[in-house]
Amino acid sequence: MTTTVAPIPTADASVSLRRSLAVAASLVLLATHALAARSDRYRDHAPAMAFAQQWATDNQQPVDEIQAVVGKAKRLKRVIKLVSPAPKTFQKDWFSYRQRFVELKDWFSYRQRFVEPIRIKAGQRFWARNRATLKLAEAQFGVPAWLVVGVIGVETLYGRYAGKVPTLDALATLAFDFPESHPRAAARSAFFRDELGHFLTLSRSSSTPIEAWRGSYAGALGIPQFMPSSWKKYAIDFDGDGIVDLKNSEADAIGSVANYFAEFGWQRDMPTHFPVTLKAKGRPLKQLLEPDIIPSFQPSEMHALGGHLGAKAKQHPGLLALVKLENAGKRRDTFIAGTQNFYVITRYNWSSYYALAVIKLGEAVQRKMPKTPKYYNALN
Repeated sequence: MTTTVAPIPTADASVSLRRSLAVAASLVLLATHALAARSDRYRDHAPAMAFAQQWATDNQQPVDEIQAVVGKAKRLKRVIKLVSPAPKTFQKDWFSYRQRFVELKDWFSYRQRFVEPIRIKAGQRFWARNRATLKLAEAQFGVPAWLVVGVIGVETLYGRYAGKVPTLDALATLAFDFPESHPRAAARSAFFRDELGHFLTLSRSSSTPIEAWRGSYAGALGIPQFMPSSWKKYAIDFDGDGIVDLKNSEADAIGSVANYFAEFGWQRDMPTHFPVTLKAKGRPLKQLLEPDIIPSFQPSEMHALGGHLGAKAKQHPGLLALVKLENAGKRRDTFIAGTQNFYVITRYNWSSYYALAVIKLGEAVQRKMPKTPKYYNALN
């Protein structure tokens, strides 16, 4: 039998081996740190833990407990992608609706998305089973049934698509990882930190575990898609069971939407807008469009500047705004004369496209309802 004896390492070989082992150890250490840095949880995120400590102190809650709750929040890359700046024409995944939606400055396409047969029929069923509640809300708050029906239809298709994104994860992501490339990143981060605080308050007063709350990718909740701060300020118990439940109670959702608009200054029996024939060009047109959706012109002023109004609009006692809604392709842009009530609708969602879609859907549902007086909102 032949015995092979391993050679004894030379001094140079020993040094080389030690260096190799040291490099390998360093690589392992770097990989470990990189993995920790990429952790999707917020327990090791200093700003998140500082927020939790401050919130707990301000609300007289155990610091360790609140830090543990916030620390369980998961960073959602898809949410960051959704709020990141993008070109005017692009596609988004709207998790609340589970459908592909092309976000364009195109009123024609926007209207087609929301004022369509499935949503109108669902609105009829919603109105029929909540007729008495809608009537009560209108009597108490002055907010018409068609508006409440329009809002809930656009928001969640009458509760069908209220969102499945974990609310804690969504709000933590937007609070602590809002994309810096966004032009208003600092303000948006501050907004979502505030909403996260309101959500902690809301969840701790509820029997629902915080990890079980689900909503939109932006943290909106329930049938009417209230942000946590709006839930606190405007949500009401409208079915009289002693609980404010926007996730399951259609009555509470109806009363809360009506209360929201009333709090923002909805005027009973005031139209939301009037037709306008645009003749203005150049400087007068720029002057009319400058205030955007904020009512700023007496009807006579608007008419004199080239926003020609019908007889009813000329008699309107309040101020008007020339609202422009762009249309893609060869279609002409759409213009309306918005009243204070149109502006109030945009406080629910700061978009003139959204506001007019809500109006048009609500009117379309009302026209289909039996034994309901027909409502003509845009008075000419």
